[in-house]
Amino acid sequence: MWRAAHRLALVGVALLACSASSQRSVLYEKQSPYTYISVTQDGEGRRYLQFDKSGALQSVVWPGQPLKLELPYTQVSMVGLAFVPEPRRILVIGLGGGAMPMFLRATVPGAHIDVVDIDPDVVKVAKDFFGFREDERLRAHVADGRGFVEAAGAPYDLIFLDAYGPDSIPEHLATLEFLASVRKRLAEQGAVVGNVWEFPPNTRFDSMLRTWQQGFRQLYTFDVRGSSNRILVGLAHPEQQARAALEARAEKLERAKGVPFDLSSLVVDGYEDATARKMRGQLLKDANLPKPAPAPAPTPAP
Repeated sequence: MWRAAHRLALVGVALLACSASSQRSVLYEKQSPYTYISVTQDGEGRRYLQFDKSGALQSVVWPGQPLKLELPYTQVSMVGLAFVPEPRRILVIGLGGGAMPMFLRATVPGAHIDVVDIDPDVVKVAKDFFGFREDERLRAHVADGRGFVEAAGAPYDLIFLDAYGPDSIPEHLATLEFLASVRKRLAEQGAVVGNVWEFPPNTRFDSMLRTWQQGFRQLYTFDVRGSSNRILVGLAHPEQQARAALEARAEKLERAKGVPFDLSSLVVDGYEDATARKMRGQLLKDANLPKPAPAPAPTPAP
């Protein structure tokens, strides 16, 4: 019964934006070189980040309270800590309001965390409005995620890919070749966690799922109740991760770190081993990426 109530609570959080949207005050709006950015706040102090005017939320943050993950997909993404309970190095691609890296900083304080976002305005907004703070163990990098991954560097125990929008997916961050580069930056027993939108609105969902299955030795998926998100976990090693073992690790994390949501329940309710599942869709490859537009012909001097 408790888990049923918990699922209803998740649905309630998913509907939070709809119920509060008419009551939020606008704190910031800007069209950056990459995207429209909007920051709003409701009467209880929650702050919301949007990258378009459709209503889709990128982040919901209680400034100063990093353990309070509001959006259901951010909670489910933390199943990564059930796969790798004591990560020493973590990479997050896609900053948004900084909810996930701030949660990770609070729950695994000994880990080094790198966060990468291509848009310097997003990094500034996360610092100015959402309480994101760099320190000796949490560093933000303004860079293209793929270039950062492909550069030489130490391996990561956990890699979070949170740069996929509902219908605006950076295609060069979804190909088989990109996932191969991610896998090369992964520690031997590490895990890659991806937040992917289902169809609709993501018309590439089946292809992304198949590409992840091809890119890793193991693939697990987790449903996000009341949401169009699906959390994918890719592993480069062959040891199967049973649901019961993941649940036990999640319960231990909850007790040790004071996690204020039932992570173990999210593991149990959403778990699927998709390693051998027959997939639809086409593999996403670099060769099929849109060709860059040709440079304009030079204008003759007058």
